[in-house]
Amino acid sequence: MLTTAEIIKKVRELEIKSKKLTTDLFTGEYHSAFKGKGMSFKEVREYAAGDDTRFIDWNVSARLGHPYSKVFEEERELTVMLLVDISASSLFGTVHARKRDMITEIGAVLSFSAVNNADKIGAIFYSDKVEGYIPPKKGKQHALYIVRQFLSKEPTGKGTEVSKALRYFNNVTRQKSIAFVLSDFLDANYEDALRISGKKHDVIGIKIYDKMDMELPKAGLLQVQDAETGTTKWIDSSNAFVRQSYQEEFFRITRYSSQVFKKAGSDLLHVRTGDDYVRVLQRFFLSRNK
Repeated sequence: MLTTAEIIKKVRELEIKSKKLTTDLFTGEYHSAFKGKGMSFKEVREYAAGDDTRFIDWNVSARLGHPYSKVFEEERELTVMLLVDISASSLFGTVHARKRDMITEIGAVLSFSAVNNADKIGAIFYSDKVEGYIPPKKGKQHALYIVRQFLSKEPTGKGTEVSKALRYFNNVTRQKSIAFVLSDFLDANYEDALRISGKKHDVIGIKIYDKMDMELPKAGLLQVQDAETGTTKWIDSSNAFVRQSYQEEFFRITRYSSQVFKKAGSDLLHVRTGDDYVRVLQRFFLSRNK
């Protein structure tokens, strides 16, 4: 557990780091990746040179014998929700940082990006149950409060149930939102909840994994403990079959989450602990703008 002084220091560090990233990198990308999504129809006016031909209103044009364009206005603000996995497996990490640390950093960057763009930001913390809910609001103080919760929230549940967080999100969120689901996705049976969320909201999964989630080191006999169930067992990590089975299980879980997100029409990004998550987010924002 971090002390209050350590939390305040860490929030300050994250704020400075996020501020630099959001001003240097994300202002344009973040804005155009999502802002253009919330457009509402305003009126039609006579077509002028340079107007996008996709927005010609053919019915009105035929009726009046002259081309007319539809005019849209940008919906003023977005609501960004962070669905944050704080289960026991997120505390694992062997390279650079624990998964939870990566989730916190990415969450901080997204929170400050949202408030810099005058959007609302909220959060749902979950394990195998919903551990906390912060309704979306604007403003730097609110973003700082969310980041403090990232650093201090302790789970009471042991496991991971993404479906519970998504169902809760579907129930509490009335307006269309952009939802980032931050998790290692060591879970199953969340396809229905994700499909329902994906119909109404713009859902982006960010899967955080550690190098050792994917491959066991060749280190002889190891006693391993499942962080979520507490069960321990001995495995021979020098055995090629054991290492291969371990890796196949990782790929099976990864394939499952990729397929579920694809079916729901949602995006899934993969970030390894120690990797440059900024590049991953930037690439994603830029691909959205295309």
